[in-house]
Amino acid sequence: MSTFMANANTVTRKWYILDAAGKPLGRVAAQAAAILRGKHKPTYTPHVDCGDHVIIINCAEAVLTGKKLDQKKLQWHTGWIGGLKEVKYSKLMAENPEKAMTVAVEGMLPGNSLGRAAAKRLRVYKDANHNNAAQKPEVYNV
Repeated sequence: MSTFMANANTVTRKWYILDAAGKPLGRVAAQAAAILRGKHKPTYTPHVDCGDHVIIINCAEAVLTGKKLDQKKLQWHTGWIGGLKEVKYSKLMAENPEKAMTVAVEGMLPGNSLGRAAAKRLRVYKDANHNNAAQKPEVYNV
């Protein structure tokens, strides 16, 4: 018996909904990253993009444990001299919780073409309203 190796022609993609309400941001992000990579499938192949689509709802209600809300910062550089920017997660979660979730999920994906392709299948929403009902997403339960 030979080992099954998936390829781009044999991959079937489904849509899943993850509810972040009351759950730690990192736990939801890790779960989403695993689904985007396809690690939840028995046909997972590391060198093939075999993941599914993920919709994360209620990002504004995700929690950060400990003192992360006050101490953790999102930092980036503009590319200009002195262009280091930072914003505290307390402000980020209040103004743009979708960005916080997206940054967390993309940080858990590989930094190559497979990770970039997986990140395109991620949809993040602040509340429970989303516009992907036509895709008939299933609620993902652990």
